[in-house]
Amino acid sequence: MNTNPTTLHLVSFDVPYPPNYGGVIDVFYKIKHLYQLGVKIILHCYQYGRPQRRELDKYCIEVHYYPRKNNLQNLISQKPYIVKSRSSDTLINTLLKDNHPILFEGLHTTFPITLKQFENRKTLVRAHNIEHLYYQGLKKSTRKTRNKVFYQIESKKLKKYENILNNVDHILTISPFEHDYFKKKYGDKAIYVPVFYNQLQQEIDHHKKIFSLWHGDLRVVDNQRSLDFIIDVYRELNTELIIASNHITKQLIKKINLLKNISIVTTKKQIELENLIKEAHIHPLISFQKTGIKLRLLNILTHGKHLVANNLITEDTGLESCVYKANTISEFRSKINELLLKKFDVREREKRNLALSHFSPNQSAMKIVNLLK
Repeated sequence: MNTNPTTLHLVSFDVPYPPNYGGVIDVFYKIKHLYQLGVKIILHCYQYGRPQRRELDKYCIEVHYYPRKNNLQNLISQKPYIVKSRSSDTLINTLLKDNHPILFEGLHTTFPITLKQFENRKTLVRAHNIEHLYYQGLKKSTRKTRNKVFYQIESKKLKKYENILNNVDHILTISPFEHDYFKKKYGDKAIYVPVFYNQLQQEIDHHKKIFSLWHGDLRVVDNQRSLDFIIDVYRELNTELIIASNHITKQLIKKINLLKNISIVTTKKQIELENLIKEAHIHPLISFQKTGIKLRLLNILTHGKHLVANNLITEDTGLESCVYKANTISEFRSKINELLLKKFDVREREKRNLALSHFSPNQSAMKIVNLLK
């Protein structure tokens, strides 16, 4: 069998292009930076709504796609739904054709590790969250009883299933908060590999139109709750808020239609979202659960202007000094009114660059390459 350490199987929970929401941003830019270091990547993607993308062929020697099996049988399995729905015999047979190392993106994709055939295989898992805690947070954020029951059951399954990480060689942790947890539980298997993202900066866009931007994946319950909070903030402000997302509901449209200063944009292309991030004068962010690191935080600090966020967004990131803090509706309104009159200047950018220097995608990719050796 070929054991060339520069060839790597990477199993992704979703199609990682375009990089327009948290998890896939980390996956896509990880692929890109590993490619730049000479790693030959065989990419495996689970599909459930996002189409196949030729862009991925630029960085991978092979790209394989597998349907995610969203059915009742997987829902009642003893294994977590996010894992069982991403089990594929075709994937397993493909992985067994050689002996290359495998990088699993999240617990979601680790079903093969439960099989004896992979006991002696070199395996790495990217821990995107402490999943059982993340699902506890989703339970708190959702209003629907049915969803609360699902998240509670899934959380219990994930807590038990997480012990599968005892069978892997390395756990790539994504933030200091998560790293402390995995280090205490799994020892030296846990290695902190900061999140991958687009670190290439653009010129500050001093757009004449002053507006705020909230963007996010509205399939995620925490984002839905966060947006409700931000709407309540802006409904009493004399400034424009644009909401950008690919998943707009009729209920949200109905709610926004009653507010003159808030509008919705559906971003079909990645460049449209990038331009909005660059042009917006203020970015309000809030989260109701402390998990991973918010990719939007890094993205806005790199490409955007003023950022107002609550403590759960910034705690244990090393980026606290780059963000204007607000935790209540009144604090958000006060800080936003203050920033409407404040120009974003070069000194702000320099302070951010210093803090962001600890999040080097190239250095993170080198860590992974060294583990493959």
